[in-house]
Amino acid sequence: MSKRVLITGGAGFIGSNLSLKLLESGYSITVLDNLSPQIHAEDSVLYNSIKDKVRFIKGTVLSYSDWKEALEGVEIVVHYAAETGTGQSMYEIEKYTDVNIKGTSIFLDILANEKHSVKKMIIASSRSIYGEGKYKCVKDGIVYPNERTDENMLKGDFNVKCPVCQENVELLATDEDSKIHPSSIYGVTKQVQEQMFMIMGKSLKIPAVALRYQNVYGAGQSLSNPYTGILSIFSTRIKNNNDINIFEDGKESRDFVYIDDVVDATILAIEKDEANGEVFNVGLGKAIDVLTVANTLIHAYSSSSKVTISGNYRLGDIRDNYADLSKIRTKLGFKPKVSFEQGIEKFTAWVEQQDIVEDNYEKSINEMKEKGLYK
Repeated sequence: MSKRVLITGGAGFIGSNLSLKLLESGYSITVLDNLSPQIHAEDSVLYNSIKDKVRFIKGTVLSYSDWKEALEGVEIVVHYAAETGTGQSMYEIEKYTDVNIKGTSIFLDILANEKHSVKKMIIASSRSIYGEGKYKCVKDGIVYPNERTDENMLKGDFNVKCPVCQENVELLATDEDSKIHPSSIYGVTKQVQEQMFMIMGKSLKIPAVALRYQNVYGAGQSLSNPYTGILSIFSTRIKNNNDINIFEDGKESRDFVYIDDVVDATILAIEKDEANGEVFNVGLGKAIDVLTVANTLIHAYSSSSKVTISGNYRLGDIRDNYADLSKIRTKLGFKPKVSFEQGIEKFTAWVEQQDIVEDNYEKSINEMKEKGLYK
C-alpha cells in the first residue's frame, strides 16, 4: 500500500486527527486547506498540531492550480474539504454547491484528463444523504418516510409518518441499501459528491470508497462554530453560562461517533482492498436523543444552565438516524471502541482545558429566522 496521501480539509477536525494517526504509521501527508475562519480560530489548535509535520498547502478546492500542486506525487486522496452544516446550507446554496460539488468536479476532471499518480480515493460522505432513515410501519412494513411537514410540526407533532398510511412509524438502524433522499442542500451535495466519486472511480479504474459518517465528535473539534455539532454548540453555551434551547420535543436523536473510531474506520478503508468500490456507514450504531445529550453535558460540567424544550424546529432537520454497522463490521472488521459515555468523558475533559470562546449560537438562529427556516 502506498504511503503518500493527500487529505483535503486536512487541517479540520477529522482531517487533522487522521493526519496524525497516519503519520504515526509512516505515511507521508499532504494537506490542502483554506483555514476557513468559521472553523479555525486565529491560533488554530488543529492546524498547529500538523503544520510542521505535513506538506501543507493553503489553498482551495475551487482552484485547479491548488489541486494540481496538492496532487503531485500523491497516490491516495481523502477528500474532506467541504462546507458543512444542514441549517446553513438552506440559505447559502451557491456556496455549498460550489465548494462541495464544483470542488469535487475539479479533482475528478484532473484525474480524467491529466497525468497523475492517484491509485485510490476516499470520499467523506454523510448520514444526511439518507434524509429520514429506515423505519417500520405496523401496516406497511419497512418504509423510508418523506420529510416531516411544516403543518404537523407547527402543531407539535414531530413524529415521522409512514409515507403510505401516514401513521407513526418505529425507527430502525439505517443500512447502506436504504433509500437515498436527503432533506437539506448539504445532504444533496454529499450525495452528489459520493456518486461522482463512485462513478468516476469505476470509469477510471481507480478504487473509490465512500464513508457515510454519522455525527462525529471529540477532543479538538471547533467550539466556536455555531452551525454544526450540537456537542460543541451546547458545550460553548454552558461554558458561557447560557441556557440551552432544545428543538422539537427533545426526543430527536442522532448517532454520535467518537473521532478515534472515525479515524480507525477511515484507515481501514484506505488500507483494505475489501473496501474498494464500496460505501460504508461509520457510526456508533446507537441513537442518543438530544435531551439526553444536553443533560449529560450539564452534569459533566457541573453547570446550573437550564434546559428548555421549546417546540422550535428547523426546516431541513431530520428526526432520527442511526447506523447499521453490519457491512463495515463484516467487510472491514470495524467495531467502535468508544462508547457514548466514554466519549463524553473524554470530550468534556478536553473542553474543561480550553479557553471559553464567544457563543455565536443566537446569531446563527437569527440568520435562520430571517430566512424563514426556523419556526
